[in-house]
Amino acid sequence: MLFLLAGLFSFKAFAFFPGSDQKEIDFSRHPKSVRITANGLDFDIETTAGTVGDALSENHIALGSHDRITPDIATNITPGLNIEITRASKIRIEADGKTVEAYTLQKDIGKALAENNLALGRLDKTAPEKNTPISDNLSITVTRINIEEVIVPEDIDFKTITKLDAKMGWQEKKTEQEGENGTLEVKYRITYKNGKEVSRVALEKNKVKDPMPEIITQGTYVKLGDKHTGLGTWYAFQGGLYAASPWLPIGSFAKVTNKANGKSVIVKINDRGPFGKNRILDLDKVAFQKIASLGAGVIDLKVEEVLN
Repeated sequence: MLFLLAGLFSFKAFAFFPGSDQKEIDFSRHPKSVRITANGLDFDIETTAGTVGDALSENHIALGSHDRITPDIATNITPGLNIEITRASKIRIEADGKTVEAYTLQKDIGKALAENNLALGRLDKTAPEKNTPISDNLSITVTRINIEEVIVPEDIDFKTITKLDAKMGWQEKKTEQEGENGTLEVKYRITYKNGKEVSRVALEKNKVKDPMPEIITQGTYVKLGDKHTGLGTWYAFQGGLYAASPWLPIGSFAKVTNKANGKSVIVKINDRGPFGKNRILDLDKVAFQKIASLGAGVIDLKVEEVLN
């Protein structure tokens, strides 16, 4: 007849047989059923290992330095024990001008950022989105978004009013009143991404000060001297109200009239030419366009020397 005397926390028992000595039976060496759960996947094993760590080694299950195991590896194996392993994922976080590489046991991006002391503002964005599940070698980018409303003073340009005076020489100009810009206060909503402005929307405008116009008196009197007639052409030179003449003094001025339409322009002589038959003036392209189209090519001119 067999009698088993088992302690509450022992896997050893003593057997008594009639006419024999007491024998010790070590049940700890008998296989025990254990469940291992790793990242949500269950594995049922039979093991004779004494501790959780030995059971993992026996089944060639390695733990990373950042992985979590429950219960810990020093825990004794008991039948029906559930060992849960949570594998850490390596992640890369770009935020606030820095790049951080870390390991996390969290399930989604939002919790992983919080674990790394990266708080998200109400408007901040993450890529991928913050509820995305964590995966190994995941790259996460945090974009800081800030919106502010500011009032910016802006100038209102003044206008120039020109009065003509036939008694003043055509090169005379007198400022009767200095112009002064006005002031406009504009309320903007400005959006920043990672500290850089990406949009600006005007919400309202308030005029604080009206501009003061500039008032100028311009003389129109032109004293004319000798008159010449002939053909005129154009060429590209300095790009202004200039002309080339075979004989008029360099630096002098001439009033040039297109005889076909009566349009006139005053030009400064700054070059020599043209030298073709009956050609008396070569107008700079800009000056030519004041009195004719460039397609006209050669036009009939009246040229009057300006004496003032």
